[in-house]
Amino acid sequence: MTIDGFNKLTLLDYPEHTACIIFTRGCNFNCNFCQNSSLIKVDKNKGLIDEQEVLDYLEKRKNILDGIVISGGEPTIQKDLIEFIKKVKEIGLKVKLDTNGYNPKILDYLIQNKLVDYIAMDIKHTYANYLKIIKKNIILDKIKQSIELIKESGIDHEFRTTIMKECHKLDDIVEIIELLGKKEKYYLQNFVDSDNVNCPGLHGFTDEELIGLENTLRKYSKNIKIRGIINDNYLVKERNEVYV
Repeated sequence: MTIDGFNKLTLLDYPEHTACIIFTRGCNFNCNFCQNSSLIKVDKNKGLIDEQEVLDYLEKRKNILDGIVISGGEPTIQKDLIEFIKKVKEIGLKVKLDTNGYNPKILDYLIQNKLVDYIAMDIKHTYANYLKIIKKNIILDKIKQSIELIKESGIDHEFRTTIMKECHKLDDIVEIIELLGKKEKYYLQNFVDSDNVNCPGLHGFTDEELIGLENTLRKYSKNIKIRGIINDNYLVKERNEVYV
């Protein structure tokens, strides 16, 4: 595994679980709003983290941690992802996988062999606008296959879209809800600008705009929630939210 980031504790990235998170290097997309753009290209000169270091940490903390989040980059392009996950499962921990969904064969294998416990798949945009976001020529059927695999897997999962003013309109989000289905957990994540963003000059939404957007979208799905709102009143509401 080409690991270039390792946070030893996260209470946010694996819902209702205490976990650590690793970030793999390399991605098959080149999204203009990517906030981990430093991980897109494989660079052997970068300081990498030894896989065994992560496994040793998991072994020592297996009675404290619930699991590990494997993020990126895009983890499914890692040639030894499956073997790494098998080692994690042997330790007895749960695995959450963050993915762009462009490798349905790997997803299918992980699901069929019960190697993942939670999957979070990024939905970049409506199908018609996917290529504008990821800046690569792709086979959209692979995205569609992964969505259906995850929906039918029986594994806890979520779909999510990072939204920004320049790229996502209300009608786009409604269309994504319709293609996923109203029963699916769907998160909107507000874009946050930083020095590490792939393309500068993009903008997220204000708290008020996000809350208004969520209220409007509730007409289309009760299973939608927005991440990235820092309004205190909303945070109280969010903690008490129950999906139906």
